[in-house]
Amino acid sequence: MSRRLSEPATDPARAVAELAAELDDLENHQGHDVDAILARATDAAKAADMLGDDVLLHRARLLQADMHQREGNVGEAARTFLTTHAWAEQHDCRPLRARSHFHLALTFHYLGDHAASLEHALSSVELLEDGAAPGLRIIYLVRLANSLAESGSTDAARDRYRQAEELAVAAGDRTRQLLVLNNLAYTELEDGNAETALAVVERMHAARQVLGRDFLIVERDTIANIQISTGEFAAAEETLRDVHDAPRWFEAHDVADASLTLAVAQRRLGALDRAQASLDRCRAVCADQKLAGVRVRAMAEQAELFAAAGDFERAFAEYKRFHAGAEELRSTQQEARARARQAMFETAEARRDAERYREQARRDPLTGLYNRRFVDERLPHTLAAAGSAGTAVTVALVDLDHFKRINDTLSHDVGDRVLVAVADVLTAGLAGGPAAADGFVARMGGEEFLVVLPGVGPGEVHARLDDLRVAVRAHPWRPVTGDLPVTVSIGAVAVHPAAGAPGGDLQAALLAEADRHLYAAKRGGRDRVVC
Repeated sequence: MSRRLSEPATDPARAVAELAAELDDLENHQGHDVDAILARATDAAKAADMLGDDVLLHRARLLQADMHQREGNVGEAARTFLTTHAWAEQHDCRPLRARSHFHLALTFHYLGDHAASLEHALSSVELLEDGAAPGLRIIYLVRLANSLAESGSTDAARDRYRQAEELAVAAGDRTRQLLVLNNLAYTELEDGNAETALAVVERMHAARQVLGRDFLIVERDTIANIQISTGEFAAAEETLRDVHDAPRWFEAHDVADASLTLAVAQRRLGALDRAQASLDRCRAVCADQKLAGVRVRAMAEQAELFAAAGDFERAFAEYKRFHAGAEELRSTQQEARARARQAMFETAEARRDAERYREQARRDPLTGLYNRRFVDERLPHTLAAAGSAGTAVTVALVDLDHFKRINDTLSHDVGDRVLVAVADVLTAGLAGGPAAADGFVARMGGEEFLVVLPGVGPGEVHARLDDLRVAVRAHPWRPVTGDLPVTVSIGAVAVHPAAGAPGGDLQAALLAEADRHLYAAKRGGRDRVVC
C-alpha cells in the first residue's frame, strides 16, 4: 500500500476496500515474523476504528490477539476471541463467527482441551464463507485435521489433510501444500507410522522443489524427527546442519526445538561433542526467550549425553534436575491454563451479566412481559422484515375495562394480580397460534398491553383477537375479584408493510391507528374488538 493504514483516506469506500484487502493478506499470512504481523494488525485496527467499521475492527483485533497468543499470552488473547465471538453471534456475522471459532480452537488446543478445540474447529470450517480465499480455507482445514488427530480420530484427520492438499494443489499454492504435508507427516509420526511419514516427506521434497525454496525450520525439524525414528541419524544431522544460522525473524521456539532435535541426532550418531554444542545453543535460546518447555526437554537430553559419555554420576544428577524441572513445568502450565480459563470465564460471565441486565431493562418487573423499550427496539425490525417478505402484521392494543374500579374497590394488590393474570392469558393465547414464533406481548404501561402478530392479516385478525378477548373474560376471576368481572377492549390494525418502508415511522402510525380503534371499542360498550 502506498500510505499507512492509520492515515485518513479521502475516499472512505476505497479505504474500507484497502483495509479489507490488508486483513485478507494478514489472515492468509505465510510469514513467521510475529512482531511484523502484530505491527500490521495494530495499524489495521487503528484504521478500522477511524473508519468506524466494526467488522474490520474485530478482524484486526483477532489478528492482534493471535500474535499475543503465539507470544504466550493465552489468557488475554482468549478474552479478545470470546468478546469477538459474542459480538459475532449477537450480530449474526458469519465471517467473524468462523474466525472467532478458528482462534478459539487454537486456544483450547493450548489449554489441552481437545474436545472443545475440535468443536470450535468444526464450527470454523462449517461457517467459513464460500468466497473465502483458498489459503484461508486450507488453514482452517489443517486446524480441524490437527484437532481430529489430537482427539484420536486419525483417519478423519487424514481426510481433512487430503482435502486441504487438494485445495492447495488446485490453487497452485505449494507453500500451503507444504504446510499441509508437514502437519500430516508429524501426525503420522505421532501415530507410530514412521514409514508412512517418510513417504509424506518425499512428497514434501517434491513440493519444495516446485516452490524453489529451502524448507522452513519447523519443516526440517519434522523431517529430522522422522529420520531419527527410522535410524537415519546422519541424514537427520544433515537436515538440520545450519539451524543455528536461522534468520532472527524465525520463531525462537522453532529454532530451539530444531537445535534439540539436532543434538539428539548427533548423540545417536556418536558425535557427542557436536551434540553438546547443539544442546548448549538450544539452552541459550531457551534462556534468552524463556522457553520453559524446551528447556526441560533439554535437561533430559543432557542426561542422555552424560550417560552416552559414560559419566553416569552426572547423568543421574541431571535426570533428577529434569524430573524436578518437569514437575515445576507441569505446575506452571496448570497455573497458566487455570489463569487462561479464569480469564475466559470472567469474559463469558461479564457477557452473561450484561445480557441479563439488558434483558431486565426490557422486561416489565410486575408481569414479566416485554416493556415499551423492547417494543421500540423490536417492532420496527418486525415491520421491516414483513415488508421484505411480503407478509402481513397485526398490531393490537389491549386495555382492561374499568380497571380503576378494581383498584379502588378491591386494592392495588388485587389490581396487580389481575394484571399478571391477564398477561398470562394473552401470552398463552399467543403461544397457541401461528404467530407464536415471532409474535410477542408487551405491557405498554398501566393496564394497557400490546400484541404483535406477524403473519396475521386483515382476513383473520378479528377472529384471532376475539379469541384473546373471550379467553380473558372466561378466566376464573371470582377467587381474585369476587363479583367484579374482568374484560378487555381491543383496538387493532392489520397491514402488509411496503418493502423498504422505515419500520420506525410505520410503528408510530400503526400504534396511533390501533389507539383510535381501541377508543372506538371503549365508546362502543367495551369488551369488544375493533379493527
